[in-house]
This record gives sequence, C-alpha cells and structure tokens, in this order.
Amino acid sequence: MNSAQQLLRSQRDLLLNWTCDHPAPLLRWLCDAEVLTSVHYLSLLEKTPSNAVAQALETVCATEESSRRFLQVLRDVQDYYCRDLQVWVEKHCRSEAVAKPVAAPVRVEEKKSKGPIAKLFRGKSKGFTLTAEVKAKEELKPNRSVKLANIRVPISAHKTTLLKRTEQLKSYSEGEGVALNSASHIEIRYTDLFVTEDDDLVDSSQHEYFDLASRRARIYVHQACQRIRPCHLLSPEGTSGRPPKRVKVKGIAGIGKSVAVQRLVYEWAIGKNMREFTCIFDLRFRELNLIEEPLSLLELLGERFRYLKEALPDLFTSPSSLLFILDGLDEFKFPLDWNCPDKHLDIGSKVPVSELMVALVKGSLLPESSVILTTRPSTEAPKRFFQRCCVVLGFEEDQVKEYTTKFYEDPKVAQKVYEYILNNDNLFVLSFIPLYCYIICTAMADFFSSGNEDVGDSMSLELNPPRTVSEVYFCYLFTAVKHHALRGSADRSTPRSEVLSQAKQQLSNLGKLAYESLLQKKIMFNREDLEHYGVTPADLQSTFLCHILQPLKEETVEMFSFFHLTVQEHLAALYCAISLFSQEDVIQAMDLWCFGQRPPSTASAPLQNKDLSMDKLESLQMFTRFFMGMLRARLSGQLDGLVLSPMEQGDGIPAMLGLWFQDQFKSRTLENQAALNLLHCLMEFHTEEATSMAAPEIKKLNLFKMKLSVVDCAAMHYVLQYSPHKLQELNVGYSNIGNRGLNRLGPILHRCESLYLRYNCLDRRAAILESAVLKSKECQVKKLFMCGNNLGPDGVLELWNALEHNTTVEELYLDITGITERGTENIVNCLGKNTSLKTLTIAGNDIGETGRRRLRELEQRRPGLRIISNFVDDLGLLQAYLDWVEEIRADRDQMDSVKNADALQSVLNGLQMAGEHMEKGENAEKAKELETKIVKLLKTSTGLTGGR
Repeated sequence: MNSAQQLLRSQRDLLLNWTCDHPAPLLRWLCDAEVLTSVHYLSLLEKTPSNAVAQALETVCATEESSRRFLQVLRDVQDYYCRDLQVWVEKHCRSEAVAKPVAAPVRVEEKKSKGPIAKLFRGKSKGFTLTAEVKAKEELKPNRSVKLANIRVPISAHKTTLLKRTEQLKSYSEGEGVALNSASHIEIRYTDLFVTEDDDLVDSSQHEYFDLASRRARIYVHQACQRIRPCHLLSPEGTSGRPPKRVKVKGIAGIGKSVAVQRLVYEWAIGKNMREFTCIFDLRFRELNLIEEPLSLLELLGERFRYLKEALPDLFTSPSSLLFILDGLDEFKFPLDWNCPDKHLDIGSKVPVSELMVALVKGSLLPESSVILTTRPSTEAPKRFFQRCCVVLGFEEDQVKEYTTKFYEDPKVAQKVYEYILNNDNLFVLSFIPLYCYIICTAMADFFSSGNEDVGDSMSLELNPPRTVSEVYFCYLFTAVKHHALRGSADRSTPRSEVLSQAKQQLSNLGKLAYESLLQKKIMFNREDLEHYGVTPADLQSTFLCHILQPLKEETVEMFSFFHLTVQEHLAALYCAISLFSQEDVIQAMDLWCFGQRPPSTASAPLQNKDLSMDKLESLQMFTRFFMGMLRARLSGQLDGLVLSPMEQGDGIPAMLGLWFQDQFKSRTLENQAALNLLHCLMEFHTEEATSMAAPEIKKLNLFKMKLSVVDCAAMHYVLQYSPHKLQELNVGYSNIGNRGLNRLGPILHRCESLYLRYNCLDRRAAILESAVLKSKECQVKKLFMCGNNLGPDGVLELWNALEHNTTVEELYLDITGITERGTENIVNCLGKNTSLKTLTIAGNDIGETGRRRLRELEQRRPGLRIISNFVDDLGLLQAYLDWVEEIRADRDQMDSVKNADALQSVLNGLQMAGEHMEKGENAEKAKELETKIVKLLKTSTGLTGGR
C-alpha cells in the first residue's frame, strides 16, 4: 500500500501545477496545521508562487506524518483550486471521516460593463460564471440541493477574488517602480493595532493628531481598557452577551482602519476567522461616490460582485449570515440624513446611494445582517445606531518594534532605527500612528543603511538623523525627491541643493495647493484643482509625487488627496518658508496663523488676500510648528535650490522671532493650547538665540488637564531650560504625563516654586525622581502636589528621606497616594529634622493605627507642622474634594476613569473612618455632604462601580 509520502512524491509536479497560481490558502493552512513553521511560512510568502509551493512540497514530503497532514489540508482548501485538483482530492484523500464535497469548477470570464454603475467597478472583480455543463452536474448530485450549490460555488469564487485583492499591503511609495520594502504581503507586513471601546465624546474640532495624543494618554494609562482584535469586533461581550450587529470603528487618517478591515476580509476569505458569516460584502465609500442615480441594494451588489449576482437572492434568504463592511465614511461626498424617518425598504427598493447606506447602518434595511463602519472622528455617525463603538489608537511600543523589524530586510538596520526612535521622544510618540511609523522608517532608511559609512558629511545628500517632527517630514520628502532625481545614479555626493532644484517648480506648486487648501480646510481635490496649481495628475506614477499624492478614487475617478493631513501641512509650511521675503513677513505670518491678525499689504504670496476665520486657527497648530522647522532649515541653507528669492536680513530673524515670542508670553493671556503650541514652535525652530530671549518671560505655565504627551513635556523642557530664573508655578495636574513625561521634565523641576503633579499616573519611580529634585542644592520647590498618584509605601519612604535635609518645601500634599503603615516607618525621624515643612496632607491613605501613632509623635516633635491625616480635619480640603466630585459628576470623560473611581472610594473610606469620632460643626456638615455625593455618584455610575 502506498504511503502518503510516496503519493506526494509521485504526484509532486501535478500538485505544483494546480496550486502555484495562488498558493496563499495552501501555505496558510499548512502553517496553522504546524506542517510549516511560522518563520518558514513567512519566508515562502516572499518567494515567487511556484518556488513557494515547490519548497513547501519539499518540506511536506520529508516525513510520513507531514505528508498525511498535507493531504488533510488539501481537503480543507480544495475549493480555492481547480476542478482537476478537487477530483484528485476526492480520489486520493479519502479517510474514515466524510470527505469535503467537491466544488464545481469556476471559470473566470470578464463581462462587458454596460451601465454607469458597472463602470464604477470595472476591473475590480472578474466575473465568475458557471458553465452549463457544470450546472447540470451540480443539479444531478443526489445529496446536495440546488440552492446550496448555487451559493457554494460563487462564494468559493468570491473568497478567491477577495484573497487576491487583500493579500498585498500597498505601499504609498511604490508608484510604478520597486517599493522601498519588497515584503508587502499582508501576512508579513501587517502589525496588530491597539483598538478599544470608544466613549465618543472627543471634541472633533481639535486637530486629529492632538486628539489622538489626548485620547491615548487618557485611555491607555488611566483605563483598564479592553484590547479588541479586529477579527473580534463582532464577538459577544462577556460570557452571555449577544454579538453586536452594528459596529463603528473610528480613528484618525493613517491610524490603520482600512488596513485592519483589509486584514479582516483576508482572514475570512482564507477561512480562518469570522466563519459564522456565509458572505462578506466590502464596500468603499470612495467608490460609491460615483453612483448618481437611485439603485437597489441588489443592483449595487450585483455590479460590485458580478460573480455573486445569481446567488444573491439565495444569500438574502439568510441575512443573519451576511456582513457588510463600509469603509471610509469620511470620504463619502453625499450628505447623510441620520434623522430621516425610516422607510420600508427591501433589497429591491431603488433609492439614492446615501439613503441606502443610512438604511443599512440604522438597520431599517436588513436588520439581521451585520455591519462594520469605519470613519474618521470628524465625520458624524450617531452612536445610538451601534451596539459597539471602537476607536483605533494605533501601535503600542511592542508593535512599533515589530513594524520596524518587518519594514527593513536588514535586522541590524531595523534595530538601529528602533533604538533611535525609542530614544527620541518626538519620534517615539509619532511612531504609534502606523502611517507616521511608515514615514519615519522611510525617512530613516538612508541614515542607517550599511552603504552610508563612507559618505562624507560635507557632501552627503542626507542631514543628520532627524530630531524634530518637521525634520522627519523633510527627510521623508527629500528621500522621495532624491530617489526620483538620481534615478539609476550611484553618485551619492550630489549636493542637496542640486537635487532639490530639480523638483523646485513641482514642490512650489504642490506647496501652494497644500497651503491655500489648508486655510479653507480642504483636503480633497479634483483634476481641475491640481491643474490650476500646475500639478499634473499624470505625473503621479512617474515622479516623486507618488510619495505625496494618492488617488482617492480608483479607475475613472478623478479625486486626489495628500496621503495624510500632516503631509499637506508640511508641504504648506515648506511653501511658506521658501516664499516669504523679509523679517516683517515672518512676524506677520505668525500673527496671522497663531492669533488671526490679518497683515497689511505685502508682496509675499502666502500673506496676500487670505480669508482666515478665527475658528480655524486651532487647526493650523501643527502647520505653524512645521513652518518654524522649515524656516530654520531655510536659514541654515538646507532648502537651497528651492528658495524662490533671497530673504532680506535673514540673519536677524532669530532675534526678531525671539522678541515676538517674548512679547506673546509677556503681554497675552494665553489659553493652555496656545501656550503649548508656542513652546512647540520654539522647539521646532531649535535656535538658542530665539529661545533664550523668550523663555525668561514665562513666569507661570498652567497646562492643567491638557492630557500631555511625552513630546509636550520635551517642548516644555527645551524652552524652560533657557530660563535663568525660577518658575513661579508649573501645573500639569491631570495631564497623564506618566513617569516618562516626568522624567523628560526632570532637569527643570527643581526651579518650580509650586509644582502640581496631581493624578498623573506616577509611581515609585516618579517618587525617586522627585526625591532627587528635593535633595538638590538648587531646589526651589515650596509647594509640591503629588496627590492621586500611586507612589506606594516605597515611594513615600524615598520622599521622607529627601525631606530630611530639604529647606525649601513648605507644603506637601500626598492624599490618596497609596501610603500604608510601612510608608510611615521613617517619617518621624526624617521630618522631625526638617525645618521648613509647615503643612503635610496625608489623608485618604490606609496608614493603620501604628501610622496614626507615628503622626501624633511627629506632631509633638514638630509643633509648627500641621498634619492633615483625615479629610474632615481641613475645611479647605473638604471643599476642594466637593468641587472635584461635582466636576466628575458633570464630566463623563472623568467618570469613566478607573483611577477616579479608586480615588473616590479612598475618600469615602476616609470619611467613614473619621465619621465616628467627628464633632458637629461646619467640617462635619461638609464631610457628610461629601460622603453623600460620593455614595450617590458611585451608585449611579456603572463605569465607576464596574471596575473595567
């Protein structure tokens, strides 16, 4: 009897011939069956299909066991391949188990499109139709119904088509040439995303980048949030929950929404996930934009998936097994009326495509089917229509490392780039956004490649590795221009100015389009828009423009956009930096962009006839940072070859800008975000002369509740390090800076008289850092607020030691910091020697009877020290917590914070513990009021009591 191993060896050439056209299903199932290792599987995906299958067969034939598993896998994946393979499987893969029924063959046939709807999807999918002979054979099979056959065969064709469409991850920089990274198979390049539940309460007027940084800071650090893999978007919540039917997934541009659903479709098509669905229909809003005439869902799907047309009526008999993926609502040009009365629609009802989409999402059409909708935060899709709302927050640190490892073929280069990102706060925070990560990796490629060692610094095309955000973007742009300008040339010593001069006109035109559109908040352009600015769409695939512009519509669609909002902002800033003529122009430009002050008449193009409304200023904050970075690049000669005309008195610009920033901090009452943006602008300008003039005017910096990122802390440190005097107040309370952010601020903390670090997710490491500050001979801290951080007993022991010889701190607030009895061990000895401390708040900590005894001993030793160990001891403290409770009650964003829930419980415990010994009076009344409000808040807020 022939063994499986002998059978495969004898039939190797036949199997190779049948599967080499499309090996993906076979290879993936072999990997999951542990016939191929994961490393071997990924390496095969990089090879040509025939080589991949040949090597897989060689591995399979090595043992009898692997050969048997291979035959089992063939039964599972036979539907993806030709009729001859299916007949072979039926003959050779019999076992005691019932073999999988053989699918009818499918013939690929390109049908001629007739109507306007058909033109929309021309070339998008091949028409798979059954021959008359095949239909007859299917109908004659005794054990299968005609209905099942009608569905099964087209679904097989559908899966094959979806696999071919989704198995490659498109690189924006490919154009018609070779991609910078050839490993583009989705199994190789896809990196899992951080997806979690969304509260849907973020102000969409905020710039997307700042919105994301704020949301990450709050959710990632504060909330015990649930990670949701894309393939589990429709999974039930909890053990007894029902799966949601309508799911909204939102996230900023470039965060990975479309790639996530592409991966989801791929996993379904290859038979590995979401197998509860008979069919998935993936529809993109950017394609639906071309449908002007009313149509039915049946017509829409019949044209989009022509090979499914005959099976659609049968599929719709079981709508609960259908999933619609609607990708990119933000790109839809038709208005959506979410409040319109529900119409009685069925799959044959003809309505405008916008009504069709609304009906699908709301469930007035096919309520039993499932829908996943993706959109940017700025586009409204009311939460009430969805059972689950998710937000994509990009990568976590491990995924950044994984992405860089996958991006570069050379692991040494990947490691160097990752370490550089990790050690640069600006790049580190950017890298959590997948598209930014791509920009960074592209920009960094030449700096760390092995062929770069012998290039002299003076003649090299490259700058030093970028440090600021604007430098990263300029490196990315320069890399694109360089590869275009030096096509086929190995002369890496070509001066940078010569390379840039070749793209001067195109970059100027593109920058003007970007800038004037940015002022109008316009992000999509048609052919006429591009041609008006001298940009030719035909050049997209043949020049560096393929790195910058992308067609938003495929085939016949004539819409374009910059592939990311920040790329548009950077090009706009570059255009302004090379188009301004004088110091006066620069100052007038900053007045316009930062504060809406319109300039008088000027010859500089960026300042002429600009109608900018005040409500759009906030959206220009990233642009102004880019401008300062590009202005610095111009002044240092890095933009030579692009500059349109010399700048008058360019040498005096740093001093002039220094005076301008000085004046803003001195004479304006700056809102938090405006103040922070000016700090970022100074960091991007990165010029000591300007910063040292502006920094001394910053006497107080109040960024309370700003949800600051590490980059924000880096900007604060960069500017404040140039101030020679103390800072009266630095308030970063409720800003979620964490240990990493505090560490970034470390070198300037000793100069802050009043330092507010409340509720910042700080722990023992932060206490160690702050202890070093207090031990410093230069320490000027008088008030230190550390309440609401998890310092723990080890952390406060460090603080007591630091305070033993400190002579500046007068007030220390440590309520709700996790102090236990052990945390009071050296408090008497250390604080008994301290001579400056006048107030110590330690309420809301479980210090036990021993701890309270130690505090009484400390009071006797230091009669001038006021110790507040219970909330009821101080009327001001009680009122502060009453105000805080009211604030939490009114702000659901805070109510959802697990940290706040724990803090409220700690306050409640402290009040209840002190209540028995409390005398009557104003303190007692306030304490009772606070206790009542906390109990009520905890009872009515499931988010607090649930403890996510």
